[in-house]
Amino acid sequence: MKPGISDPASIESLVQRRRLRRKAHGIAATLLPYESDGSVAVEAFQQHLVATHRAGLMNAVNMDTGYVNYLTDAEKQDVLRWTREALGKDVPFVAGAYIEDRAGAVVALYRRQIDSIVSFRGIPILFQTVRLRGTPAREKAAVYQSACRGYPHVLAFELGPVFAPNGEIFDEETVRRLMDIPEIKGIKHSSLDRPLELERLALRDNHRPDFRIYTGNDLGIDMIEYGSDYLLGLATFAPEKFAERDQLWESGDPDYYAISDALQYLGNVAFREPVPAYKHSAAVFLHLFGRIPSDSTHPKNPKRPTWEAQILQDCARRLGYEGH
Repeated sequence: MKPGISDPASIESLVQRRRLRRKAHGIAATLLPYESDGSVAVEAFQQHLVATHRAGLMNAVNMDTGYVNYLTDAEKQDVLRWTREALGKDVPFVAGAYIEDRAGAVVALYRRQIDSIVSFRGIPILFQTVRLRGTPAREKAAVYQSACRGYPHVLAFELGPVFAPNGEIFDEETVRRLMDIPEIKGIKHSSLDRPLELERLALRDNHRPDFRIYTGNDLGIDMIEYGSDYLLGLATFAPEKFAERDQLWESGDPDYYAISDALQYLGNVAFREPVPAYKHSAAVFLHLFGRIPSDSTHPKNPKRPTWEAQILQDCARRLGYEGH
């Protein structure tokens, strides 16, 4: 039986893993905002990128939070250009290499996307593709190795199917083989499964200690306490609050727990079923503070109910945003 957190040995291991005063590396999967007429709110997007960077978090664009599965190649290029223009030439950012619904060989498709991202001096993160689902670990790793060969810094993505139909949770052998690829510096792990993420961390510690595990668990953001870094869609709601939380954890300040709990409450509200509608929740939340011009989303994205702003106002109050 696979141990869970109800198992005493697993609980003991979880407690022992807590990394007090650890400095977390935080990345926010940045929302792509829209005007009420359906066009991209470019100025608001760029302002949000800058605000996220100034708060102390790295931006990740052309992610699920940025509707990458709905964007054309030309639109993804626009996002990369807007990002580099906003951040300036030397500020790093992450960008999704998404190949689903594109015709051609998998390696060539990945490398084409990586080339585009690298041309803007971004860090590529490889989205999974259904064309590799069920492929043996050795073959899957060989594709990633060929796709990443020669690039200085690439990330991989392990995405639960609850987020997107192209997602897959890898077996341990696949993860180990991905860790053996020198160009891949880390993996975003989005299983929403704490024991499984702890297993990933243990494998990292034993197999390649410099490899980063970026939690994608918006329902368990305290995974930074156990050695995960993070790449979260939730962080785009309130990047300055995430940065404050990280600083409190690093300094050992007990106020960490209050802000962490308030952020987790926001995550529980925003990432309820249907999960992809969290992007509409993000738009509603950011619109409450006038940070984006409307609460509109990409037209293909699921919507939240009309009362969404009311429950998110309570989330904002718990985070200390006055007047909302």
